[in-house]
Amino acid sequence: MQNKKIVLAYSGGLDTTVMIKWLNEKYGYSVITVTVDLGQKEDFKSIEERAYKAGSIKHYNIDAKEEFVNNFISKAIKANGLYEGKYPLSTALGRPLIVEKLVKVAEDEDAFAVAHGCTGKGNDQVRFEVTVKALNPKLKVYAPVREWNLNRDEEVKYANAHGIEVQAKAKKYSIDQNLWGRSIEGGPLEDPWNGVGEDVFEWLVPPEKAPEKPTFLEIGFSNGLPISLNEEKISLSELISRLNSIAGGCGVGLIDHIEDRLVGIKSREVYECPAAVTLLEAHKALEKMVLTRHELFFKELVDSEWSKLVYFGLWTEPLREDLEGFIESTQSRVEGIVRVKLYKGNLLIDGLKSPYSLYDRNLSTYGIESTFDQKMSEGFIEIWGLQSRTGYEILKRVKGNG
Repeated sequence: MQNKKIVLAYSGGLDTTVMIKWLNEKYGYSVITVTVDLGQKEDFKSIEERAYKAGSIKHYNIDAKEEFVNNFISKAIKANGLYEGKYPLSTALGRPLIVEKLVKVAEDEDAFAVAHGCTGKGNDQVRFEVTVKALNPKLKVYAPVREWNLNRDEEVKYANAHGIEVQAKAKKYSIDQNLWGRSIEGGPLEDPWNGVGEDVFEWLVPPEKAPEKPTFLEIGFSNGLPISLNEEKISLSELISRLNSIAGGCGVGLIDHIEDRLVGIKSREVYECPAAVTLLEAHKALEKMVLTRHELFFKELVDSEWSKLVYFGLWTEPLREDLEGFIESTQSRVEGIVRVKLYKGNLLIDGLKSPYSLYDRNLSTYGIESTFDQKMSEGFIEIWGLQSRTGYEILKRVKGNG
């Protein structure tokens, strides 16, 4: 008997809810749904009920928050993970973990295929399908949104015709969220000339409405990861949750930029990432204190490449682990305390200290107590500029100016 079971990554939204019936009606497949909890604020019981009402034969709700924090977010912190210097990779980081759980369920249930609700315009389709094929090449992958090319109105008609409950009012924005960030697209945001309206905010207080007094936080780091908040040692997941609330309450963490998608489209992306922005800024500041200039310059290249691999859906690319080997080797000295000042959407590094600091006040001070012998600079400058000076003289001759 032909295997007819397919496992669907189920968000509970219109697209994936309609997909349950569509996959059953069009292909005769029995659909198993999987929802992975990465810290998104959802009613998972309602999502499960919605899946069964739409025709799912079995539903999995998998709590993967700690795994997400310890195996994915922790790597992003050490790598200063920012795509194009702005986006903390919140959605991108979560996709390979969702796929890992999806594939595991497919294997346990002896399903022949998996399906996702990604569109043909975005990055997520790549992240899902590349990772599935890496983890289990035998699984087929279905992308119903690409195949049927329906718009929301057509999906609603299909849902109504098949007795599937949908929200009466269309959502203004397309939203994805997990513990590391909340992404908001669509609606008025599709015009880059439009500002970010207050109806976008859920985790952040609009900066102009944030408290009139600044908030100071002390974040302790060890081996490149935050381990304490205001001298209280707590788990990384709890620290992130608290920072999302505290920094968000100060209006910190809004990201609004034009992003280059993998498929070649430029898109306007808005993110709420209070904890991510705070921790990445603090981590980078501490690295500047403890790593050498050469380590910092090279790590900047490594961090950028790591971030691109994650964004482009190449979590399983061996180069990622190669890069992490270097990153990890730098983190044993990233230890200390960073004091940050949060005020009306702004974040400032207000103080730094580390037992491995390369900053020596006796060398850097301009006071009389300085131990730096300024006479040494004369010979240094002579040698430092020697080849460049000589090359410049030759260049003038070549151009006929010498």
